[in-house]
Amino acid sequence: MFTMFSIFKEHRHNAKQIFMLAKTELKKDYKGSFLGTGWAVVKPLFTLFIYWFAFSFGIRASGDIAGLPRFIFMLVGFIPWFFISDSILFGSQSIRKNRQFVVKMYFPVSNIMTFTLLEKFMVHLLLCGLMVVYLCFAGYWPSVYTLQFFYYCPLMFLFFLALSWSTAPMSAFSRDFENFIKSIMTGLFWLSSVMWDSYTMDIDWLRRLMLFNPINYFVNGYRKAFVSQEWFWEYPQETLIFLAELVVIMLLGMYNYKRLRKRLPDVL
Repeated sequence: MFTMFSIFKEHRHNAKQIFMLAKTELKKDYKGSFLGTGWAVVKPLFTLFIYWFAFSFGIRASGDIAGLPRFIFMLVGFIPWFFISDSILFGSQSIRKNRQFVVKMYFPVSNIMTFTLLEKFMVHLLLCGLMVVYLCFAGYWPSVYTLQFFYYCPLMFLFFLALSWSTAPMSAFSRDFENFIKSIMTGLFWLSSVMWDSYTMDIDWLRRLMLFNPINYFVNGYRKAFVSQEWFWEYPQETLIFLAELVVIMLLGMYNYKRLRKRLPDVL
């Protein structure tokens, strides 16, 4: 509990600086290019275009998924996935990439993970806005169910921020762990319900097992909010499992952060 209080204190005193660093990181990532930070949006949009083209003209997969047109189903799943994958990858690399804040100056280590994920979160909000515009043109207008976005979105940020409290220090200590994170990303994508419906799996035990994948919780949650018109409390088992996982991830994150942060300057 003391660790949680100290992390909160570090953020309270550096809130403005964290926000400025997030904007600076976003500009720095695309410095020197014509589109600048626009590339942060172009890349995921191009990925979505490729999938739209493939399934509309190439593969020609027929039929809806969960009662939704195939591309609409995938679109709403990809938007949170873009943020999730960036949060896992860049969150785990954040301390090593910003070692100057640890070695050369006094800067709260927990703030490094926050401004790294905040940069990705800004892009995510912009993509969400573009998604809503497309959905309106496709006939899926915002409704009262869309209010769930304000439940899922902050919770998603909190979950993967807490995860980075563990992965970032561990990656700073071991490049093998960082490489492990990179190597499992493709597997995480296909094990999550970005392109398929985890609720309609034929094998009962496997369908229940998928409830323990936190990525599914957010991907399915975005679909509930924007297109399928369902409430999250209609799936109480899934919600309880996720909240239990959130508590575990936060406790592990605080433990690892407290255990490793004082040793980071020597390692880096």
